[in-house]
Amino acid sequence: MTRPHRTLADDLRDAIAPRTVALVAGVLLLQLGFILSYVGAFHAPKPHRVPIAVVPTQPPTIVGLLNALPGNPLRAHVAPDEAAARKEIADGSASAALILGQKQRLLVASGGGTSVVTAVEQVIKAVEALPPNREGPSLRNVGVEDVLPLQPGDGRGLTGFYLVIGWIVGGYLMAALLGVAKGARPATLRRAMIRLGSVVPYAIVSGLGGALIVDQLLGALTGHWFALWWLGALTVFGAAAVTMAFEILFGVLGIGITVLVFVVLGNPSAGGAYQTSLLPPFWRAISGALPNGAATDTVRRIVYFGGHGIGMHLLVLALYAGVGAAVTIAAAAALRRRHSAPLPGQAG
Repeated sequence: MTRPHRTLADDLRDAIAPRTVALVAGVLLLQLGFILSYVGAFHAPKPHRVPIAVVPTQPPTIVGLLNALPGNPLRAHVAPDEAAARKEIADGSASAALILGQKQRLLVASGGGTSVVTAVEQVIKAVEALPPNREGPSLRNVGVEDVLPLQPGDGRGLTGFYLVIGWIVGGYLMAALLGVAKGARPATLRRAMIRLGSVVPYAIVSGLGGALIVDQLLGALTGHWFALWWLGALTVFGAAAVTMAFEILFGVLGIGITVLVFVVLGNPSAGGAYQTSLLPPFWRAISGALPNGAATDTVRRIVYFGGHGIGMHLLVLALYAGVGAAVTIAAAAALRRRHSAPLPGQAG
């Protein structure tokens, strides 16, 4: 019998299935989204309403001048004295303080982010270059004092950001590998709960490992390893639980959605290389709502600001962990009921 003639289109269909084409298209979109997100966030950082306290020696006309600058780079307010201004910096409610008087000084906190410090210094230098203001004090020869410097091993303040990236990558890779090895959708509800439960010891160990590496091993962030340990455990568990939820809901496509959330959107908006007040509006808006930004700022506040202002960040991380686990269990239970339901016409 003569074999039918096969065309190139037939061979292409056999070699590359439509599902594979769809997956490759999805990867291409993720790749382009990665480029758009990172370049969009980082190509032109500009300060936006950076909080700065001003301690004036006379009616604070300088506050109005700073708040009227084009582009609104600063959000200036009056502090009663230098001690109050320093307290605002110490608890993270102000990024800098301008002390007016015979010796004008700019108090900054590199522990809150070196990019913010650089941006504020540049804005103040630009104001110094303005013509003298007859209605109030002018800025001239402003000295800079770093009142909350980086720890010696925390080069450019990026350690916390990379620590969080490691935790999140570990969490979603662990969940993704379980899905690849045993199927994205567990066969039974019990297996889903076992898979979810296996994340707990992994999260605890990886949280501890990351904390010990940046503290005892490298001396990058010292003195807070216990708090960082449990922050890491919560972050890792949340990343893994969300990944499992996406896998059960969307199958293998769930891994791509996880990459979109944690890598494409989460990393550039986390406030690592550039703090959130320097990012464009979209990335600035989503920063605190994603685990990357919430955990990165929590590390920074634990190490440099005495833990002030971490409550909302911890709530965000807990919501990812709790909702991810709940969706995983609920979706697995729904799949089980669907598979065990009798076929039409079958006896009940």
